[in-house]
Formats: sequence, C-alpha cells, structure tokens
Amino acid sequence: MGIDTERDIEANLQIGPTDKGMVRLFVEGGGVEIPMDFTPDEAREIAEEIMAAASRAGKKGR
Repeated sequence: MGIDTERDIEANLQIGPTDKGMVRLFVEGGGVEIPMDFTPDEAREIAEEIMAAASRAGKKGR
C-alpha cells in the first residue's frame, strides 16, 4: 500500500495550537488517537506541502 492506494476508512482531523507554542495535528479514527506536534516553522512547511499537493491534484482532475 502507498499514498495512492484508496481505503475506506473514516477519520477526524483537528488542527490547533497547544499551550506550549506548538501546532498539533490530532487524528482520530477506528479507536486510535494520534497527536502530532510541530513547531510553527514545521507547520508552515507542512502547509506549503499540502498546498503544493492540492495544486497538483487539481491539475490531474481536469
């Protein structure tokens, strides 16, 4: 399995700041909770990667 493999799994994603000045991505699904903390700079880098992927995906859908 890879990033292109489709799966029928539902999950919730929450994103927000922590009280320690980190950015938390919190994934919950199937009885599993995964909190992932990133520095603000790391979070910006992730956001840029998401935007780039969205741009590429939008071009493929045309």
